[in-house]
Amino acid sequence: MKHRIVVLGGGYAGAFAAGNLARRLSPADIEITVVNAVPDFVERMRLHQLAIGQDLAFRKLADVFAGTGVRLRLARVTGVDPERRTVAVTGGNGDGELAYDTLLYALGSSVAHHGVPGVAEYAFDVTGLSSALRLRERLASLGGGGSVLVVGEGLTGIETATEFAESRPDLSVALAARGELGAWLSPKARRHLREAFDRLSITVHEHTGVEAVEPARAIAADGRSIPADVTVWSGGFAVHPIAAASGLEVAETGQIVVDRTMRSVSHPDVYAAGDSAYAIGENGRPLPMSCASAGFTNMQATAAIIARLTGSKVPTTGLKYHGNHISLGRRDAIFQMVDGNAHSKSWYLGGRTAARLKSGVLKGAGWSIAHPTFGMPKRKRRLATAPDRAGVRAAA
Repeated sequence: MKHRIVVLGGGYAGAFAAGNLARRLSPADIEITVVNAVPDFVERMRLHQLAIGQDLAFRKLADVFAGTGVRLRLARVTGVDPERRTVAVTGGNGDGELAYDTLLYALGSSVAHHGVPGVAEYAFDVTGLSSALRLRERLASLGGGGSVLVVGEGLTGIETATEFAESRPDLSVALAARGELGAWLSPKARRHLREAFDRLSITVHEHTGVEAVEPARAIAADGRSIPADVTVWSGGFAVHPIAAASGLEVAETGQIVVDRTMRSVSHPDVYAAGDSAYAIGENGRPLPMSCASAGFTNMQATAAIIARLTGSKVPTTGLKYHGNHISLGRRDAIFQMVDGNAHSKSWYLGGRTAARLKSGVLKGAGWSIAHPTFGMPKRKRRLATAPDRAGVRAAA
């Protein structure tokens, strides 16, 4: 019987990994199944554009994997049993169960509410397709004006606030930051950021923690009331509790604890990539939840899976975070390089050049997902042993 590889999640990490595995392993020995809740490959880095009303065309995963041999199962993952090596799913065809020999867990993350009252009920976010579409509908209903408060001064918050202000100058856009806006940037990049906010007339509430969200306002920690027809919450990311509930070893964040090859430290048949993986970078710190980290971890995970199944030496890929690329609308951006300790370097790139570079990154990521078997070798690698599940597992 063939060795069954199941990939959970069809985002940046999961979709690319599935294509990479299909490109390099022989279909005579393996079968690859991708489980994803929606039929589209969602470019998460562009969801703030979708929310403000820009028309984006997302690729169908069925088209992405057509001709690759990768099977697509449209379903939502409800549980993982690493002892039985099964995944519980539910979807249009009802509840079901998938068996695996190797599991790549890449379910990503969602917005972190941090237990703040009213966030779940009244706030919007841009961390998923359904939530971005819900926000899009609400913003469209504002018509010729209204106020929007973005909570969170990280990459998502900055990109969301600037995109909204540029695309909808009729809106009054504000951002609430717990500390100083852009404090983690180099001085010149920080100045560039502030100039962009001034140019776009974005109000900044610095040193302002939001402790409650209501239908038409947010309540700051000091008791101040910040009016907002729409509150967009971008206070960080959280992973689904499925991994923790499964018995896999997880960190306090709920991410799966992995070794240097992205293999679960508690269950050797399970690998993790993207936001789901608690991976330590070359600087000794956990990789941040980001698209860049998804790229590093999925390349390492697929390289390790392929090597172990084919009896090769497991290679190590780079796990070094190089910098942050922040869009400031469609015509401006900041590319901030960081050092080995993740501290901003003095050098940065800004303006239209940085915006074109960011656009190229987005297009490149989308193209690589749309062409998962580009550069397919004429000869694919066979498994080191006969495709017997017990034998392959022992060889791993």
